[in-house]
Amino acid sequence: MVKIQEAIVVEGRYDKNTLSQIVDAPILETAGFGIFRDREKMNLLRKVAEKRGLIVFTDSDGAGFVIRNHIKSAIPGKYLKHAYIPDIPGKERRKAAPGKEGKLGVEGMSREIILEALQRAGATMEGEASPVKRDITKQDFMALGLSGGANASEKRRELAKKLGLPEHMNANAMLEALNLLYTLDELTAMIETMENPNG
Repeated sequence: MVKIQEAIVVEGRYDKNTLSQIVDAPILETAGFGIFRDREKMNLLRKVAEKRGLIVFTDSDGAGFVIRNHIKSAIPGKYLKHAYIPDIPGKERRKAAPGKEGKLGVEGMSREIILEALQRAGATMEGEASPVKRDITKQDFMALGLSGGANASEKRRELAKKLGLPEHMNANAMLEALNLLYTLDELTAMIETMENPNG
């Protein structure tokens, strides 16, 4: 059991059940799209975020991004961290058929993937101090050809696929995710490898 300082918000009870077997942290549910109508729940999420920080850990499908964006619009970014799971085709054991997009949700992820996603999000794990690093900026993104250029969206798609990030990310969401996961040097090296695969 890994102890995490921040609280974690997930979509539903099966996600919560999976996480509660892996991490020791407060885990809250949005009840899927229920969060859009539940002012009290959103107020609670806001308070918890201000008090101890909140990790948003939704599925990588379209619905997960709608819920994530709703939380982002309601709670200041300085209190939030974002954990992303990779796009993995499949269905959870309890379901008769896969979801609309055919991807596994948080509940279907392995312990290793969940812990890696939380580490990459910057979760404060027992006895660890978060390292300070320089953020990747929009200017860096443009310089690397990931925004503003003729084939920027194609390049972002290719990078997302290479890194196992969800395909639904726009430039801003990708920038945010990359800042959680990599340093500028690591990102620059990855772009160079993509452009010159033979070195």
